[in-house]
Amino acid sequence: MKIGVLIFATDYTIQMDELAKVLEDRGFESLFIPEHTHIPASRESAWPGGADLPKEYSHTYDPFVGLSFAAAVTKNLKLGTGICLLPQRDTITTAKSVASLDRMSNGRFLFGIGGGWNVEEMRQHGTKYDERFAKMKEQVLAMKKLWSEEEAEFHGEHVNFDATWQHPKPVQTPPPVILGGETDYTLRRVVDYCEGWLPRARHGFDAAENLARLKRFADEAGRDMATLSVSIFGARADKATLDGYQAAGIDRSILALPPASRDKVLTIVDSYTHLLENR
Repeated sequence: MKIGVLIFATDYTIQMDELAKVLEDRGFESLFIPEHTHIPASRESAWPGGADLPKEYSHTYDPFVGLSFAAAVTKNLKLGTGICLLPQRDTITTAKSVASLDRMSNGRFLFGIGGGWNVEEMRQHGTKYDERFAKMKEQVLAMKKLWSEEEAEFHGEHVNFDATWQHPKPVQTPPPVILGGETDYTLRRVVDYCEGWLPRARHGFDAAENLARLKRFADEAGRDMATLSVSIFGARADKATLDGYQAAGIDRSILALPPASRDKVLTIVDSYTHLLENR
């Protein structure tokens, strides 16, 4: 099982180029960065994590910019969005960003995506909350065409373009699309159009039980489980927990780092390194 980390890349957090180099030197497999373009001041939408929305949500760097800095100073570290709020983005522009980062990193990008929870943030991007998942599916299918076909076109309800050329193509065909969420709806979407599942380690996540859930949906859809990865987002930094995930067949555990200063983050990274043993 591979071990990665996640961190909100903000204007007051350790810089991503320094953190990425340290992670690679210590033997971590991947770095994941979340996304929020902005947080509307109205605060109509309740944050799923509690009463008060943490400061970092309104201070994030663009994940593709942050990961580009990480890519430039590393050779092997995987670079992931965790998650990219795809329904809020332009499809063609995002396809270009993904392909560019994957190409310039020599095939190290992991495209973590999700539907999002902030209704007014989506509204200000022109996205209807109750249409976000239908739009997301079309976006993924359209981007896969742009990444793989010389002259791609797509005609859907939410994404629509005639024959077009877009280069460069990504190194990976396609860059792995891994979908966040924990519901049965999420699992159906994973087996329908993704390469992996990115559930959060919440409420005592039972790895064996949830892998069985995923397999049930994969079997129903005729999808081979060998074509799907499972990465636990925000895994507990505990050896026994990680050992259990590994024994169950989880592919990747992603440990959380706080959006904090250089010294604080590097101290925590050092405290995590013993968890890499026997992985």
